[in-house]
Amino acid sequence: MLLFFGVVLVAVGLVLILVGRTNLPIGRLPGDILYRGKHTTFYFPLATSILLSVVLSVVFYLIARIRR
Repeated sequence: MLLFFGVVLVAVGLVLILVGRTNLPIGRLPGDILYRGKHTTFYFPLATSILLSVVLSVVFYLIARIRR
C-alpha cells in the first residue's frame, strides 16, 4: 500500500510539472493571495484550492456512483 501511494505521488508530481509548462492559470487564479514584502513572500492559493476541491469531489462522487 505504501508503494502504491508513492507511485501515486510521483504521478501527481509529473502531472503538475506538465501542467505547469502549459499556459493554464492553475495556481494563478483570481482569488489566490500573494503578498510580496521586502524580504518575504507569502502565497496562499485560495481559489485554486477551492477549484481543486470541487473537481475532486465531483470525480469521487462519479466513481462512487459507478461502483454501485
